[in-house]
Amino acid sequence: MATLKDIVFVSRDRSRAGSFEDTFTGEMLASERLRATIIAAFFLLGGLFIGAATLLFPQGFPREMFHVRYGLPVQAWYIIFFAVSGVYEIFVRWMFGYFMRTDRPFPRLMRYGNAIVEVSGPTVIVFIGSILYAEAPSLALNAPIVFLYFIFIALSSFRLSIALCLFTGALAAVEYLALALWLVGLPHAEAVNPLLLSQAQHIGRAALLLVAGIVTGFVALQVRRRIFRAHQAVQERERVMDTFGQHVSPAVVNKLLEQKGEFSSEMRHVCMMFLDIRNFTAFSAGRDPEYVIGYLNTLFDFMIDIVNAHNGIINKFLGDGFMAVFGAPLSDGRDSLNAVRAGRAIIERLAEEVRAGRVPATTVGIGLHAGRAVTGNVGSSVRKEYTIIGDVVNLASRIEQLNKQFGSQMLVSSAVREAVAGEGFVGEDLGPVEVKGLREPIRVYRLA
Repeated sequence: MATLKDIVFVSRDRSRAGSFEDTFTGEMLASERLRATIIAAFFLLGGLFIGAATLLFPQGFPREMFHVRYGLPVQAWYIIFFAVSGVYEIFVRWMFGYFMRTDRPFPRLMRYGNAIVEVSGPTVIVFIGSILYAEAPSLALNAPIVFLYFIFIALSSFRLSIALCLFTGALAAVEYLALALWLVGLPHAEAVNPLLLSQAQHIGRAALLLVAGIVTGFVALQVRRRIFRAHQAVQERERVMDTFGQHVSPAVVNKLLEQKGEFSSEMRHVCMMFLDIRNFTAFSAGRDPEYVIGYLNTLFDFMIDIVNAHNGIINKFLGDGFMAVFGAPLSDGRDSLNAVRAGRAIIERLAEEVRAGRVPATTVGIGLHAGRAVTGNVGSSVRKEYTIIGDVVNLASRIEQLNKQFGSQMLVSSAVREAVAGEGFVGEDLGPVEVKGLREPIRVYRLA
């Protein structure tokens, strides 16, 4: 048995799924590109700040910053590292942009490699700091720069991948712990707070980095899931709209989305309505197409609203009329009553529109018949639509045509009349009437 997800043909589902995957991949690359932009700006601005500050306010920096280490002052190593890191992130940003322009997914291994390089940035900075504090290298572990690990972990949420977030947090924890254990094991010429040399403290910090990666991964996972759920909700709504048309009321769409029932081909009791605008051919002759279409749209606008308000669905437009169904795919058990009330409301509203001068003099013919019909999706792999098939449809159409014979606006079959008799809709009995295509005459009742 098919569910709501089976309403639209499989090939369209696959096409849409593929299209969404492509779109999501593009958005993920754009998110990664933004992350690279933020990190590049951080490193380049950081390098400029250190360079400008050391030149303009040298007294504000520790004397050790100006000591030569490996041929250059320590602050020069900072500036070089920040500049190289910034240029690297600009290159990464360009790479993400290139893959976006070529509609190609960024290779997974390259994403992990990029994560390794980025997370290693704070490790290198702390290492340079340990060179600065040569007499007590473990002091570098207490510098604010250590918090860079958390910033990089937080920015990993832009990757929208729980695996990469966990990997970033785990790598940061491992790198920090390895560097910390190595630095606290080095000889210290100066007295250092014993707490700073405690391995337990650094193990705790590493654990916090790992937890930060887990939390960030959880957030990224929730964001990703919500994106997919939002897409699925939109796709479900589009499936219903594709099947039943854009003229279905939002209330009906919501009921179809909420309903857990089956939507396969089935036999249902329905009440069919056929509506035809009288003398439309003569009306449209010689008039501008734009005027004719505007006229039809004015009429159909309120007619659709009325059908929707009475739990009906307009199944097909027939040029100067339409076919509506009450009782499929949803029913409130009062299908014939809803159809009769909708027909009466259409006729009354049309009279009001004519009196108000909003539309020229217009009359309609409405035919109603109730009975069992086969409902379901009919078509090909290219296009399908929800269709009602059976004698009830054909007879409703024939009854509508009888309005011309009797000069009436709404005729109903005996089945409809019996269903609404207790509601005050008695109608004028027009007696047995010959109907084209039927051997036996049928009783028809005039309601308007």
